[in-house]
Amino acid sequence: MDKKITNTTHRRFLKPALVAAVAVSIGFGAYSMNYSAEQGQSQTVNLAGLTVSSVVSGEFKNALSVRGQVVPKTTIFLDTVSGGRVEARLIEQGTYVEKGQPLVQLSNTNLQLDVMSREAQVTEQLNFLRNTQMTMTTNALNLKRDLLDIELNISHLERKLTQTESLLTKGLVSQEEVDEIRENLQYNRDIHTLTIERQAQENSIRKVQLAQLEDSAKMLQSNLEFARKNLESLQVTAPVSGYLSELDVQVGESKQAGARLGQIDIPDEYKLSVSLDEFYLSQVTLGMTMEINHGGQTLQAKVTKIDSRVSNAQFQIEAELPAGTQDIKRGQGLDAQLMFSDEQTQATLLPRGAFFSASGGHWVFVLSNDGTQAERKAIRLGKKNQHFYEVLSGLAPGDKVITSHYGNFDKADVLNLSN
Repeated sequence: MDKKITNTTHRRFLKPALVAAVAVSIGFGAYSMNYSAEQGQSQTVNLAGLTVSSVVSGEFKNALSVRGQVVPKTTIFLDTVSGGRVEARLIEQGTYVEKGQPLVQLSNTNLQLDVMSREAQVTEQLNFLRNTQMTMTTNALNLKRDLLDIELNISHLERKLTQTESLLTKGLVSQEEVDEIRENLQYNRDIHTLTIERQAQENSIRKVQLAQLEDSAKMLQSNLEFARKNLESLQVTAPVSGYLSELDVQVGESKQAGARLGQIDIPDEYKLSVSLDEFYLSQVTLGMTMEINHGGQTLQAKVTKIDSRVSNAQFQIEAELPAGTQDIKRGQGLDAQLMFSDEQTQATLLPRGAFFSASGGHWVFVLSNDGTQAERKAIRLGKKNQHFYEVLSGLAPGDKVITSHYGNFDKADVLNLSN
C-alpha cells in the first residue's frame, strides 16, 4: 500500500538554500563578468593583487642561471691490491697526508704463505741453475783436458814416426812397425778433429742452455719481487700528497682485492659540477663561458666536460675554477651563469614572471595609458635569461605588462582594474 512521505525540516530548507546559492552565483558572475560586442569578454580584477612590470630596452645577456657543486679537479682513489683484514687505521679522514705516508695496515695470511712458497721455489731453481752451470763448466774443462792429451799423443807419435822412418832406412826396424805408428798417429789426428767439433757444439749448446736458465732465474726472481710487492702493499700508503677526503675502513673488517678504501684530493685544484635539464643538451658546447659568483667577485671559467648521459631528465657539465681561487672547499655550492653567447645585443626586454605558466609567452595583458584597463595582446618571445625575456614582437619599451600569475582571469580579453 502507498505510504505518505512527510517533509522533514531538512527537506523544507534544502530547496530554498539551493535556489539562493544559484542566485548569488548568477549575481557574482553578472558583477565580475560582462560582455560587449566591441570589447569581448571582460573581468574586473583588484589591482592590488597584481604585479605590473615595465617593458624596457637594454642589452640582453643570453645566459642561464645555474648552481653547481665544488669538486676536486684531480682525485686519486685508494684501492687494495690483494685484499686482507684491516689491522690498523693509521690516520683519520680529512687530514692532509704526504706522499708515502702509511694510512692503513692490512694482513693476509694466504699471501704471506704464498710469498714463502715462492721464495722456496726460487731458491730451489737457483740452486739447480748453479749446479747445472757447474756441471757444464766441469764438462768443458774435461773436454779441454782430453784435447790436451790427444795433442800430446800426436806430438809423441809424430816424433816417434820420424825416428822410426830413419831407422827403417838403416834396416833397424821393420816396415810393419812404421806403418803401425803412422796409423796410430792418423787415428789421434782424427780423434783430435772430432773432439774440436764436439767442443764447438757443446759450447754452442751450453750458451743456449745457460741463457735459458738465466732467463728462468730472472723470471722466478721477478715473480718473487712481485709477490713481495704484494706483501708490501698490505701497508696502504699515500701515492700523492693531498687531503684524505674519504677513508672507509674499520679495524677488523675484511677487504676484497680491488676494494675501494678512500680517496685523496689534490689541493688548490677544483672544478664546478653542474646539473642541467636535458632541454639544454644540444645547446651546451665545450669551451662555453661560465661566470661564477664567489665572495662578491665574478670568476671566469670554461666548460671542460659534458657528460651526455641523461639521468632523471638531467645531465652533468664541469667547469674548471681558476687556479689559486681562495676560500674554496669541496662540496661547496656556488651560483653561476652559463653564457650561451658572449655577445650582448640591444633588445626589448620583458621582466620574467609567473604569467608565462598560463600564456606560454604567446600573449600578455597590457595596461592602458590611464591604468584602468588591461587588454590581452599577442606577443612573441625569444631567448630568456635569469631576469628577462627577449621580446621579438608585440611590445614596445614603456609598455606596462601584468607579469604575475593570471589565475582565474586567463580566459578574459579585457581586465577592468579596480583599487
